Amino acid sequence: MKVGEALSSARGRLAASVTSDAIEAEALVRHALGVDRAALYTSLNKHVDTAVSRDVASLVERRLRGEPLAYVTGRREFYSLEMGVNADVLVPRQETETLVESVIEFVESSGIGGRVMMADVGTGSGAIAVALANELPNATVVGTDLSQGALRVADANRQRHGVSDRVHLVRCDLLGGLGGALDVIVSNPPYIATGDMASLPADVRQEPALALDGGSDGLRVAERLIRQAVGRLAPSGGLFVEIAPEQARPVAEIAQRLMPGCRVSFADDLSKTPRVAVIRPGPR
Repeated sequence: MKVGEALSSARGRLAASVTSDAIEAEALVRHALGVDRAALYTSLNKHVDTAVSRDVASLVERRLRGEPLAYVTGRREFYSLEMGVNADVLVPRQETETLVESVIEFVESSGIGGRVMMADVGTGSGAIAVALANELPNATVVGTDLSQGALRVADANRQRHGVSDRVHLVRCDLLGGLGGALDVIVSNPPYIATGDMASLPADVRQEPALALDGGSDGLRVAERLIRQAVGRLAPSGGLFVEIAPEQARPVAEIAQRLMPGCRVSFADDLSKTPRVAVIRPGPR
């Protein structure tokens, strides 16, 4: 079998079950061959050995069983960085890049001098923490998570991208294990309502429920985080929380109730819908 034939076969098997069959077939064949996109398309007429053919078939079968593509390949690009992922962590998504962009814009425009202290709450794969440390040389980020498995993935990613000296990991519940004032608190908390969990796509349902299920209204964790952030943010600091678009008003109401006088704004994602709540303390 040639590389091109393996690619066509993979796409054909995926077509009935996967919307982006061409993209996913390419990703799976590249993973089996261990090559980049350019090398894949310059080798379409080369023969692959039986072992590689079996690997491609096995990868396709895993995807057809509903396993997320990122788990099958063990990687996902986030903010132009390749992140290792597995079933212990949520798959980083493009909309979460809005969260990173919002924090970077805030830090660069706020005039915060010297070292910027951040907490990435529910760090998971560490994608947010690593991306922020990579983009902001003066930032120190503490990533917190309850899952030891997730922290192992985050540890590998901070080492992969050379930011271990500025990304620290703590196993705790939200901000519970941290002390001191923080310039930035950032989080992509679980925000799917419990009642909506069963209707999620099959591959999403294979991701950790701990990272998805936000309680009856989807805001249980966000509310707890805002409560804990009171008094923890530096006077000029900001809390950045990813939300579902329909949660903008409820989150603003929660913030005003728990942090009286705070300023709440929202950053839109690429679809022009509110994706990030930005909460800043009011005057003290």
